[in-house]
Amino acid sequence: MNIDLITKEDLKEFKTSLIAELKEILKPELKEHKKWLRSAEVREILHISPGTLQNLRINGTLAFTKVGSIFYYALSDIQSLLHKGGKGGR
Repeated sequence: MNIDLITKEDLKEFKTSLIAELKEILKPELKEHKKWLRSAEVREILHISPGTLQNLRINGTLAFTKVGSIFYYALSDIQSLLHKGGKGGR
């Protein structure tokens, strides 16, 4: 039986690689979108659940504008969040 050990450095390298690939995949998609996005669009782009999106709003990670009962997010903020994620940010 062969056992492979995964180190923290291996996981960090995997994370960096995965984020870079996701950015490359999402890059064309983000350019085609409009300036403001609704919650469902943001969740689809970031591949997150409604609860995670709510946590990003609550903790101030992602700015939003609420009109009536609809949340809107600036495309530039989504791109910034993706960029920050690749630099080791949250």
